[in-house]
Amino acid sequence: MARYFFDTSALVKHYHAETGTDVVDRVINEAGAELLIARLTLVETISVFAIKVRTGEFDAAEFARLRGLFATHVARRRYQVFRLLNVHHDRARDLIANHGLRRQIRTLDALQLSVALHLHQVVPIDQFVCADQRLCDIALLEGLAVVNPERP
Repeated sequence: MARYFFDTSALVKHYHAETGTDVVDRVINEAGAELLIARLTLVETISVFAIKVRTGEFDAAEFARLRGLFATHVARRRYQVFRLLNVHHDRARDLIANHGLRRQIRTLDALQLSVALHLHQVVPIDQFVCADQRLCDIALLEGLAVVNPERP
């Protein structure tokens, strides 16, 4: 059974057709796949949906529909949701200190990656699924196998 950790940048592609949606949907629909997300993704996903309304990609009615669909998937435990712990904040700080002088790594991205790395130490994840190539590059340096759905 494959274990996939989804960064928000990739997960939102399951809810709105865009570059990489086919790759994300294939992973999500893989028989027996375990889909892991950080609790932070619950907030970031809604934020991305709101941005898409503001930029005209879809309207408020679609926002409400997608928000409800995502909430249903979370409630039905389609995704295993992992809360942020102090150790994740500490690891995120270290990721920024270790990589941030040479590469761009945003705070929330560092938190996402820190959760994935922590889970990988406990029970290895097979793929870190992320549509942000800069974050993918850092995840690779940290020893994770990566799928960027925008670069099949």
